Amino acid sequence: MPRLDTMLRRNNYVFPFFLILLITFATLGVAQNTSAPAGTQAPAPASTTPPESTQAPAVSPQSSPASAEQSPSQAPDAAQPPLQQSPDNNNGDVFVFKKEVDEVVLHATVVDDKQHLVTNLDKNAFTVFENGTPQTITSFRHEDIPVAMAIVIDNSGSMREKRQKVNQAALNLVRSSNPNDQVFVVNFNDEYYLDQDFTSNINQLREALEKIEARGGTALYDAVVASADHLKKNARLERKVVFVVTDGEDNASRESLEAAVHRLQEENGPTVYSIGILGEEKARRARRALETMSDRTGGMAFFPRTLDEVDSISRTVAHDIRNQYTIGYKPTTPKSAGGYRQVKVDARAHGYGKLTVRTKSGYYAGQERASASNP
Repeated sequence: MPRLDTMLRRNNYVFPFFLILLITFATLGVAQNTSAPAGTQAPAPASTTPPESTQAPAVSPQSSPASAEQSPSQAPDAAQPPLQQSPDNNNGDVFVFKKEVDEVVLHATVVDDKQHLVTNLDKNAFTVFENGTPQTITSFRHEDIPVAMAIVIDNSGSMREKRQKVNQAALNLVRSSNPNDQVFVVNFNDEYYLDQDFTSNINQLREALEKIEARGGTALYDAVVASADHLKKNARLERKVVFVVTDGEDNASRESLEAAVHRLQEENGPTVYSIGILGEEKARRARRALETMSDRTGGMAFFPRTLDEVDSISRTVAHDIRNQYTIGYKPTTPKSAGGYRQVKVDARAHGYGKLTVRTKSGYYAGQERASASNP
């Protein structure tokens, strides 16, 4: 299973180079301390530590082996530094949706029969069904709270002429979203690259999106699965979104569409919003893939007729995200029983005709804890 902590990063050969320099300077420092004048106090541990210990472990001095073991997604890869969230990822607990261990959380969008957003409903308007059985709603809120978002952009050869407008649309998505969203950027072709980890800094996101090497194939499923995995293991915010843009069908992934959908539907998985800039030749398979990932997770798939429509779509996505309801319930069948659970939410309110609720179609119970303990 590909994951972002094993993802290729640009110029990752720089890290071993600086590590060698660090070890060299550390060795010189030990040598100077051991030959210091009588009036100079050398650190006792340095004079008694064997030479091998100058190659410092990747775990910080404040981290114990136990803490490193509890966070396997932060463990270093032999060929690259571990991924870490950006220093400016400073969301307060006020933005974190606290949920009970046994609670299932749904993020839902409601539209009327004219596809207009309905944003003024209360808890009593909703009925939640799991496997056809009504559930008791235990928590409810309708607020514009920040999300953790993955921007996943196709960087294959066919995207070369499209990237400028796609990049601008992605930046406008961030500008139109909650200013406290935490966003990372993944560019992918037949490989996938984390070009910017979690941040709300628009300039850093722009720089990441401009790392264009339009070449190679399209490993869409691998990139989406890895991004969902990074969101699950490293995001500090409860609500999670994947925004993906591609212009063709997957032709390079190790993952299948079915495996990608399964991963997305794990408990607490992200909502997928997708844009397919598709031609006629291979549109059917690519369209099915984007629709499946989006529909199963409660998102939306868009297929613009022209590249100029992408920017307005990105603003529509931002508006949709900011107007969702968050609904929690404790399933009548305990999550510990495992298995796939179908989910359906109905809404009825005085003064409205038919209301449609868009949320994830189901989830794999217990998968959230299993993923955390078995990365």
